[in-house]
Amino acid sequence: MRTDYPKSLSARKGRKAMGQSDTRARIQDAATVLFRRNGYSGTGLKRIATEADAPFGSIYHFFPGGKQQLAEEAIRTSGAEYGRMVLALLDSVPDPLESVLHAFDAAADDLAATDYADACPIATVALDVAGSNEVLRVATAQVFDEWVGAAARWFGRWVADEKTARSLAYSMIMLLEGAFVLCRAARDPEPLRVAGGSMAVLLRAALERAGEG
Repeated sequence: MRTDYPKSLSARKGRKAMGQSDTRARIQDAATVLFRRNGYSGTGLKRIATEADAPFGSIYHFFPGGKQQLAEEAIRTSGAEYGRMVLALLDSVPDPLESVLHAFDAAADDLAATDYADACPIATVALDVAGSNEVLRVATAQVFDEWVGAAARWFGRWVADEKTARSLAYSMIMLLEGAFVLCRAARDPEPLRVAGGSMAVLLRAALERAGEG
């Protein structure tokens, strides 16, 4: 009597599940990169399948909602990862003013290192779908709101007034996003460095007002 069959069957099922998980991850990773670089309308499912080295039909197997589902997952997943990365950069330097400068400088270096291809993971899609796809507009809006909330809590460590901390959070994200556009257009990291200096000026003024209160 063959006693290893259940074990062998379980192993095969395990390998199949791992293979499926790997294929899904490759599709998601490829989609995330392409949406970030080319936007929603500029990214096709065939290109995603090619970049992921996956059968075209596997996209609908793992993402029944097709391109929209892929884009929404990419927005939410990469948005959360990017938010954590920015906070980690801010937390890596004790002094808040130096921390802000460091974060913008790091963004400038990273953007130049990718030949100006990889900036904000959701901004290109956000601009693309703001007036045409409500599901994706909501997803990008929620990610931006999460960033603002997290940044406001970070600024709140030094600025007690919640309104001021939230204003600083908005300013940081607006400066960052605007600088990304200028950097990519000019193929020059300088706008990000200038934006970092501007953010440091805003924060210094807020810290001085807080100290006077």
